[in-house]
Formats: sequence, structure tokens, C-alpha cells
Amino acid sequence: MNKDEFLEALQKEVLEYNNIIATDKGDWIVKGFIDISRKIYTISVDTKVVSKVIELLLIPEFEKFAQKYDLTLENQTKQNFYPDLTFISNKSGEKFAVDIKSTVKDTNNKIKGMTLGTFQGYFRNRG
Repeated sequence: MNKDEFLEALQKEVLEYNNIIATDKGDWIVKGFIDISRKIYTISVDTKVVSKVIELLLIPEFEKFAQKYDLTLENQTKQNFYPDLTFISNKSGEKFAVDIKSTVKDTNNKIKGMTLGTFQGYFRNRG
């Protein structure tokens, strides 16, 4: 599998992912976090929280995708390290990086900007 084939397969696959995280009406299926006393905390709109919830819901789907295309899936084990997911071809050893991002829509239902990082010092030489 080359990068173009991977991208095409992934783009096709993710078309169905909205059904995993939201209802037909567009409401999130996850409404909050629950503690051991069964107190529920509503999810904030913080994009880090939203991205993590999406990631947790979709990891099983990404694992199915990896199996379907004979790939190994590696999850990032450190916070704020790129990428969130690495798919490795079991045939060629080629690696494909996937980072999960979230943003918000404005009142016209258009996607607002997305922070991709400064690429100055933060992501370099992270030991």
C-alpha cells in the first residue's frame, strides 16, 4: 500500500465515523464524564477534550481499518507528541502518520481555523 492508496482508503473509511460519535440529529453520544460517586461532569468545548473523546471512540474503528488493510496500528504513548496514530504496512514497512484534530463551526456552519502547531521549538528535540 502506498501513500495515495492509504489516503484514499482512510478517507473512504472515515465517512462512516460520524455515526460512531453522534446521533442522526448530530448530538454527541458522549455527554460527560462520570466519577466513582456517579456524579456527571459535562464535556467542555475545549478542543483537547473533544479530540481525546473522538480518539477514544474511534480507536476501535482505526484498529478494524488496520486489520482490513494488513496494517499495524501504533498509538502515541506520550501527550502532545506527533502523530496520534501510526499505521505501518505489514508488507512494505511503510509508515503513515494520522493526527486527530478538531475544530468548531461558525454560525454559517463553516469550519473555523484549526491550530496545527507552531513548528518552532515545541515539537523538536523532545527526548
